[in-house]
Amino acid sequence: MNKYDLIAQFNDCFKQLEAEIEMLSTLLKTLTLLPSAVFELPDVSKEEEHDEVVRVTVSPCYDEEARDLTLKLIANLFIYDNAPHISSKRAIRLPGVLCFSTDNQTFKSVKKQVEQINLLKKQLSDIVTKESGISKEERFDFVHNQLKGLITLNAYRTLTLLSDPDTVRFGWANKNIIKNLTRDEVLTQLEKSRAANRAVPPYTSEQWAERLDKEIITLSQLPENAKLKIKRPVKVQPIARVWYSERQKQVQYACPLPLFAFYIDKESDFKPVIGELPDYDANNIQIRHRPKAKKLQLIIPRMHLYLEK
Repeated sequence: MNKYDLIAQFNDCFKQLEAEIEMLSTLLKTLTLLPSAVFELPDVSKEEEHDEVVRVTVSPCYDEEARDLTLKLIANLFIYDNAPHISSKRAIRLPGVLCFSTDNQTFKSVKKQVEQINLLKKQLSDIVTKESGISKEERFDFVHNQLKGLITLNAYRTLTLLSDPDTVRFGWANKNIIKNLTRDEVLTQLEKSRAANRAVPPYTSEQWAERLDKEIITLSQLPENAKLKIKRPVKVQPIARVWYSERQKQVQYACPLPLFAFYIDKESDFKPVIGELPDYDANNIQIRHRPKAKKLQLIIPRMHLYLEK
């Protein structure tokens, strides 16, 4: 696919996504809303975007206010939709659940619409990360040359639809992203970054190139069969634990956006069982099981790249 066809496909996909989100929002406003809850998290300022998260105070919102906040957020795709002081590197998160009472036909209609939105989100991501053929370092420029100020994480984030869950409860998760790599895979990544010849603040392009050269030399001195591992901590994130009693099954979801729970053909006085999201306190976490970790030597700090001993 040539460059101009790719750009046209990218823009068409995004316009379709915006239109589908607007149609979904209009439809959801017409449905019977059951007791619902979302939990607002504090804004993250540009000065705080790299700080370790130690404490989070949540502010619960319910019912119509929860619905309106949710619909506003799923349509929030550009940095200029946010206040100027808010970080553009940390996507706004709004854990919670919106609950609706519907008949089966309406549920199927909403389900089809949500599936279409998620398909368009995946297509948008695939155009940038796969079909374009451009390197990871070039993706930012490609996206923002077409859609200036697009928050890609918001655009790619999928919507989660639930059918008749018995309970929806909330909590917090701490984890690491772990990825095993070969020496040559990391070298290829570094060499692509070097070839891009970009400046990465606070470095000039020359300073950044010098830093990459040193990292390439460090990697080249390792044995070819060296076991390398990226172990990058992920900032604490809200999760939802959904219980289905008929199946005796609990499903856990990352919850950056509210879940959409549909209760089909219930009695008029039915009320869903929804938990509250507690405040987060890093100094008051109980770890049930911590597996014995292998010894690791930090090789490239900025990449969280370790050599397994």
